[in-house]
Amino acid sequence: MDSNITTGSTIYEPRDDMVFDSHEDAYSFYKEYAKSVGFGTAKLSSRRSRASREFIDAKFSCIRYGNKQQSDDAINPRPSPKIGCKASLHVKRRPNGKWYIYSFVKEHNHELLPAQVHFFRSHRNADPLKNDARIRRRKNMTAVSKLFGAYQNVDCLDGYMRNQHDKGRSLVLEAGDAQILLELFMHMQEENPKFFYAVDFNEEHKLRNLFWVDAKGMEDYNNFGDVVCFDTTYFTNKYKIPLVLFIGVNHHIQPVLLGCALIADETIYTFFWLMQTWFTAMGERAPRVILTDQNNAIKTAIGAVFPQTRHCFCLWHILEKIPRQLEYLSPWLDSFMVKFNKCIFKSWTEEQFEKRWWKLLEKFNLREVEWVQSLYDDRKYWVPTFMRDVSFAGLSTIMRSESVNSSLDKYVRWETSMREFIEQYRLILEDMYEEEARADFDSWHETPELKSPSPFEKQMSFVYTHEIFKKFQFEVLGAAACHLKKEETEDETTTIYTVKDFEDNQNYMVEWNESKSEICCLCRSFEYKGYLCRHAIVVLQMSGVFRIPPKYVLQRWTNAALSRHSISERLDEVQTKVRRYNDLCRRAIILGEEGSLSEESYNIALCAIKEALKQCANLNNSVENCVGPTTLVSIEEENHSASTSKDVADAHSISANNSSRRVEAGKEKENDESNTFRKGKVPQSGSVNGGVPDSFHLVEMCDLSAVQSHNMVSAQLQNVVPTVFHSMTSTQFHSMAPSHLPEARLPR
Repeated sequence: MDSNITTGSTIYEPRDDMVFDSHEDAYSFYKEYAKSVGFGTAKLSSRRSRASREFIDAKFSCIRYGNKQQSDDAINPRPSPKIGCKASLHVKRRPNGKWYIYSFVKEHNHELLPAQVHFFRSHRNADPLKNDARIRRRKNMTAVSKLFGAYQNVDCLDGYMRNQHDKGRSLVLEAGDAQILLELFMHMQEENPKFFYAVDFNEEHKLRNLFWVDAKGMEDYNNFGDVVCFDTTYFTNKYKIPLVLFIGVNHHIQPVLLGCALIADETIYTFFWLMQTWFTAMGERAPRVILTDQNNAIKTAIGAVFPQTRHCFCLWHILEKIPRQLEYLSPWLDSFMVKFNKCIFKSWTEEQFEKRWWKLLEKFNLREVEWVQSLYDDRKYWVPTFMRDVSFAGLSTIMRSESVNSSLDKYVRWETSMREFIEQYRLILEDMYEEEARADFDSWHETPELKSPSPFEKQMSFVYTHEIFKKFQFEVLGAAACHLKKEETEDETTTIYTVKDFEDNQNYMVEWNESKSEICCLCRSFEYKGYLCRHAIVVLQMSGVFRIPPKYVLQRWTNAALSRHSISERLDEVQTKVRRYNDLCRRAIILGEEGSLSEESYNIALCAIKEALKQCANLNNSVENCVGPTTLVSIEEENHSASTSKDVADAHSISANNSSRRVEAGKEKENDESNTFRKGKVPQSGSVNGGVPDSFHLVEMCDLSAVQSHNMVSAQLQNVVPTVFHSMTSTQFHSMAPSHLPEARLPR
């Protein structure tokens, strides 16, 4: 580059008289200029001569140049920094080999960020110590949160972030805790490279927020990510560790851990970073429903990251705050709660809720109470009257003790330290896996006991998992204590009934639309628990309907919950499929035990499984491509077809001692197999479409360019090694991390 371009450390603006030795020199100059001004750069295009094949033309631009090419209806839309900026530098080659500036566009359509320029990928320095020096010189006028808000172009967050005085906030950890965390993460990655974690740093480059999730959590999200609870109980109640959790529920009504985080504060930036990071870890698939505490920062962050997700507040979060927020009402609290519960849980229509709400506020003089006003403003986030189209899968309960979240309280207490939690973390995962395996085993090997002649009970005995069936069975039996009265017929197909429940001495409204097979009860059992209540069941019986309509049988509660295929509209087919599934699973367990006894038996079993899987896949694909009526398989035909599994086991017995004896006695060994499940680790079924990014600043995710191949989305993240992992020195971090961290890739 010509020596006239720079003087000392001063970087001049591009001028028409500037000359460069190569287009790479021109780009280096443009990068330095961009670094001093405050924007990231990219090589936009270049062109070679057809005759000499030498470069003759090149164009460089701002990272926000151009517009996002991805369509708005893309299945997995990716963040894009492009917002139509025109800033660019165009250079051309002269015959003498020198390069000159052909055109230069200086103006940007966005704010420049010279203090945070080192976060842009084009300006990252390989030497972290140099990055530290730049960080120490950073100006106070712009916070790192503002950078992320601008970079993502999320306009709704800018105002909040500018007003947050959160510079320097960091995660409060005791000495040595950061080292323990890092060792845990590296060990988890060694065991399973799909383990995911991400770190976020404050203005002084100290650890601020930390997120992680294991491979099983990502797999569970694939199957049970429809409803997710973001639990901040331990943080808001000021436990010793600032822990927040993403929790789901599996088909046995057991909690599944979908992500853990340690956070420094409750600012919008923190929750926005956390939601965006979790979204990335889950393969950029948003949940249908997310439950949280009533918190404006969380509300804003979820609205920005998950615009299509239904955000709701947990009922118990609201109800537990009433005594504290309305403490001055304590002498009249019982009377208030009676009327409050009637307003919230007994209002059939929105108009009825409005009338009762304002009457309640008038009676107890609450119109001027700010918190009560916020409840009304957010009524569509928590009042059951507004939840007819929402399914909570049992995650929104009246009391925390009834929620699946409370099962973690035995591991995390107020005085639990970070070291104790890390030790407990593995125990939590192991206990969850074992409980799920035991429930799976019971569903495969035990048939639930029928306690009534009800066709509903018999219908669902083969469909629901044991735990859900027991709860549904309780409702079926409770229908005997209900008496209904037909109130009115709104139209030719919709009828409203009043159902008197003698067990709790309450009346419930039930609406039944015969033409659409739609039923809705005032108790909201289906919305909150995921299965029909006794009041709906008695209405169906009296209406001459003796099968649960398919739309009220959620696949997530069935034995086919982990199947990649949706359950059929005809539940008879589901029952038959479940019988076949249970039989194959039982035989697969026996085959697995026998096949593991020797290398030879393992090879026989493996070959048989591969061949059977191939033939089944080919058969199912050919059937799916044919249009025709579906035929039901009788139990006799099913048992006959299942004999192929027995043939596999018998083939194995040729080379394994005592094999035939064990196969024939398979049913008698079920108790022993159960013990085997309890003792050993549970193999994870299926595969997780995910990878593991190394530690990275989330702002890096904004700068990702998708590499699409065969419609599979993946992105390569640069390895950014933090210079300070809170109390750790950069040399300590570098001496440990590189040999343990796998290649960084985002989940698909």
